[in-house]
Amino acid sequence: MSEIRFDGRVAIVTGAGVGLGRSHALGLAARGAKVVVNDLGVSRDGTGSTSAASEAVVAEIKAMGGEAIAHGCDVSDEDGVNHMIAQTMDAWGRIDICVNNAGILMDKTFAKMEMSAFRKVVDVHLIGSANVAHACWPIMREQQYGRVVFTASSSGLYGNFGQANYGAAKAAMMGLMNVLHMEGARDNIRVNTLAPTAVTRMTEELFPPEAAEMLAPETISPGLLYLVSEDAPSQVIMGAGGGSFAQTRVYETQGITLTGVENTPEEVAAKFDQITDPTDQQEMADAFSQTKKYALSAAKARGLKLDW
Repeated sequence: MSEIRFDGRVAIVTGAGVGLGRSHALGLAARGAKVVVNDLGVSRDGTGSTSAASEAVVAEIKAMGGEAIAHGCDVSDEDGVNHMIAQTMDAWGRIDICVNNAGILMDKTFAKMEMSAFRKVVDVHLIGSANVAHACWPIMREQQYGRVVFTASSSGLYGNFGQANYGAAKAAMMGLMNVLHMEGARDNIRVNTLAPTAVTRMTEELFPPEAAEMLAPETISPGLLYLVSEDAPSQVIMGAGGGSFAQTRVYETQGITLTGVENTPEEVAAKFDQITDPTDQQEMADAFSQTKKYALSAAKARGLKLDW
């Protein structure tokens, strides 16, 4: 297999001052990409601001002979994002890769969480990712080329105590990816999601010290580099951690169909084992696939035939 390279490509990586973002930015630069290192330089909970981290990564890239610029906008600030995009276009005239990695944590149980903290985390992770992708979108359409990655988390895909805000924002990445995959296909824009597990500044207290090297960000970035490569897939949720890579998929069971007087909550309860039986479960290609499945099942239960 030929080496994956990014010569001539321009990449924006948000949250690239530390941790996963830094690893992604360095990996892209090492393989030829020009990189915008975006980082507001805040603490884990989104407070404070400094350009030191992003400037340090830019210096690392330049030291290896690469090209990079720093930008310190808050991704949840649309005006700031637009300024970053304009600066990138002024510098290099194109944007090929958009890696949405920026994030914060404001963990508390839902009962104790202020809604302001819920909104803030959603603003940075979800709205911030949408802001950056939206600003890059017309450029990628014009180029007839683009690679976009959103960063999800097992907290969103599977749940994690005390992270209602973070989990909700991270689960939303799947929905955003699914739609943009469809809308970008005709313009050669491929959209994927990375769900990483790494020991970073945001997660270091959750892991024993010996896990730090095993679950380092650098063990994840190879997956990210593939997801933004020339031959990348699209609409893939890639789980990654410690050099392990897997695909997360959403399946729907065959289920049952209730009609007439049988369509009651009591019947749903009585047949719940059938509803949840995984035999012959399948992936849905899109929202309409589910609609079609239900319509055909309803017609069959009524002895009707739909020409579909």
